[in-house]
Amino acid sequence: MAKNIFDHSMIINESRIKEILSNVFDPEVPVLSVLDLGIIREIDLINKVITITPTYSGCPAMDVFTEDIKTALSENGITGFQIESTLSPAWTTDWISEEGKIKLEEYGIAPPVGSSSDKQTLFGEAKVVPCPQCKSKNTKLVSQFGSTACKALYKCEDCLEPFDYFKCL
Repeated sequence: MAKNIFDHSMIINESRIKEILSNVFDPEVPVLSVLDLGIIREIDLINKVITITPTYSGCPAMDVFTEDIKTALSENGITGFQIESTLSPAWTTDWISEEGKIKLEEYGIAPPVGSSSDKQTLFGEAKVVPCPQCKSKNTKLVSQFGSTACKALYKCEDCLEPFDYFKCL
């Protein structure tokens, strides 16, 4: 009887690449993969290019993302892929997966409320950001600037815990 020498684990398709990328995490929010975050714009198998979009122009994690993606692919026997960055279309928090939003909240970071087209601040309306610890909506903005540029600092008036809020961009 002939042995099947075809190794199915080495089939390189978009599904396999995404499986690998699901284990490449954001260095600033280590519960979010690059897929959860929505920065993977395209996987071009023919030209061996993966295109990523920074969460904002000048994001310091982009070099880490690029190296971590290359390393993850290489560790899984996939070589020769280039990682390219594009600024257009601009990334928005709308691209964070629903699973990613759940992971943020479980990690203690309030996920984006509304969408990137939210115009509340233009009309002087305060955003209601539920506390990720106790779920209270009795929270207040402490600072537009949190632990990273993409987060704001809030405080819950009920449980008194401070927390980061992943701002809508």
